[in-house]
Amino acid sequence: MGDAVGVEYVSRVPRPPLDGLIDDLYYLEGAPPYDRLTLPPAPTALLIVNLGAPFRIRGGAGIETAEYADGCVVTMATRAWEFSYPPRTRSVGVHFKPWGLAPFLPMPAAELCDRPVTVEQVWGRPAVAELRDRLALAGGPGAMLTLLEEELSRRLSETAGLGLVRRASSVIAAAGGAVAIGDLTVAAGVSSTHLAQRFKELVGVTPKRLARTHRFTATVFSIDPAGPIDWGDLAGSAGYFDQAHFGHDFRAFTGLTPTRYIEVRRRFRREHPGHVMDGWPLPAD
Repeated sequence: MGDAVGVEYVSRVPRPPLDGLIDDLYYLEGAPPYDRLTLPPAPTALLIVNLGAPFRIRGGAGIETAEYADGCVVTMATRAWEFSYPPRTRSVGVHFKPWGLAPFLPMPAAELCDRPVTVEQVWGRPAVAELRDRLALAGGPGAMLTLLEEELSRRLSETAGLGLVRRASSVIAAAGGAVAIGDLTVAAGVSSTHLAQRFKELVGVTPKRLARTHRFTATVFSIDPAGPIDWGDLAGSAGYFDQAHFGHDFRAFTGLTPTRYIEVRRRFRREHPGHVMDGWPLPAD
């Protein structure tokens, strides 16, 4: 739970079996620190049920910004995407594990990769309208998260291949992405083609892309913006043979060069010290 600079953020882990699919359920309300925030890709999928004014999302360079009134659903991203907030925002949401959204989707996860859709497009207008009405009448963040959890429990469905993808994803996560995909397929007892197909269906990306995202996220989170940074060391510890390749990937993921990224992180800390949203979202340039 946090309340800093006009933003209230409450989160909790759901009960089993949802905890095997979800990192946390959260409630967010208040004035965001910036009108536009960039979210670099992370090994997570996202569902937001919006309860305030519409927000806007741009899913990457060259893509049109779209407005979302009822909320949005998006599987694991492969590039940075941009959120434009209203002056005050209010929502509940779910941070899913990479495979966790699949049991709630009527379509393959790959269809939503870098292409956010509205919650209505996934669950239908009447059901979403009813859920939003019930959430709006709930007595506070705790009750709202309980309602959301109950809705997810009701919608949970059996999903072919989930066990396989979950086990392989867990190995990737435990190794911080530093894992040979060939070893994964041997351990899983399936062909690389079969594993990649299941991952595309349930995560939205291949095991190789998931590993790369884990590796990159771990590297970026290891950076202390307040201290000196040895980019060569950082590139090496992230498994890159040279700094140029690391810089290229860094820009592809965050939308910023490494040095610009640090400037932006420092700006966030300077302008909003101790803010609950400091860390992964970045002020958009």
